[in-house]
Amino acid sequence: MSTPIEKEIVGLLQKGDKRAVTLLYENYADALYGVILKVLSDEDLAQDALQETFVKVWKNSKSYNKKKAKLFTWLYRIAYNTAIDKVRSQTNKTSKEIQMDASNVYMITSESLNQDVMDIKTHLKSLDEKYQIVINALFFEGMTQQEASDELEIPLGTIKSRLKIGLRELKKIYDPE
Repeated sequence: MSTPIEKEIVGLLQKGDKRAVTLLYENYADALYGVILKVLSDEDLAQDALQETFVKVWKNSKSYNKKKAKLFTWLYRIAYNTAIDKVRSQTNKTSKEIQMDASNVYMITSESLNQDVMDIKTHLKSLDEKYQIVINALFFEGMTQQEASDELEIPLGTIKSRLKIGLRELKKIYDPE
């Protein structure tokens, strides 16, 4: 059973009425913040994740279906997933930081470089732009396929297809049979 405030919030969300966000915040922010803080254990990150949660709720407000889940359950899932995404992004950020003392960049000699691939960026420019963007994101910016999908707002399956086709086209350049 929905409470009167839940019914009002859902009605406002369905209409795209911005008053829904205020009501959501007043009624659910503390509980959602508690969920997020439990996952993140960092107040600043939790505040960021809470804000992102409300942005996601607003952007996806029309997709809420009261037949599938109660309002709080839907909000909880969005908040929890946002917190998990924050954990992953922090882990990725930490693992991508350069360790200067472990770096061998100054020990590389010209003999150890594969001269055949030194011009890869030049050859990459010969591909369709849609393949260039995906290959650049995955190989030169170090994104995972899921991160590239999110960042470029391209479905994951399309990312995989464009990667496969782009690499096949590059192979034709480097290994013409």
